[in-house]
Amino acid sequence: MMMEALLTAGLRLAETLRAENEALIALDLPRAAGLATAKIQASDAFAAAYAAAAKIGAQAAGPVRQTAEDLATRLQHLGTENRRLLERAITIQSRVIETIAGAARPRNTGPGYGAAGHRPPLRQASAIALATRA
Repeated sequence: MMMEALLTAGLRLAETLRAENEALIALDLPRAAGLATAKIQASDAFAAAYAAAAKIGAQAAGPVRQTAEDLATRLQHLGTENRRLLERAITIQSRVIETIAGAARPRNTGPGYGAAGHRPPLRQASAIALATRA
């Protein structure tokens, strides 16, 4: 019974991670952000089920053992991919914010000249490429 609860919680967490990873791959950041609460709840439920199983010394045996091992491997891969995709999304968001902030800076449009007698170069926002997969 305890292992069943742990496997159910693990499957819920795996599904939530898969959905968030899918949104992050598509750079659908609003959808990914909308899954944050579900991911936290699934993580908390999995941690609680794991702690409860460990407290009573529950261990997977027979075919349930292979299922548990497969789920653990799946969660490891999904978690690693989730971290990589979140770091990628944060990097992209940072670049977008920097580009917007750079473009929003006031420019010197007056007839002034720099210290060497030359007009200061106009600042231009950095180019950014964004690729998405539909």
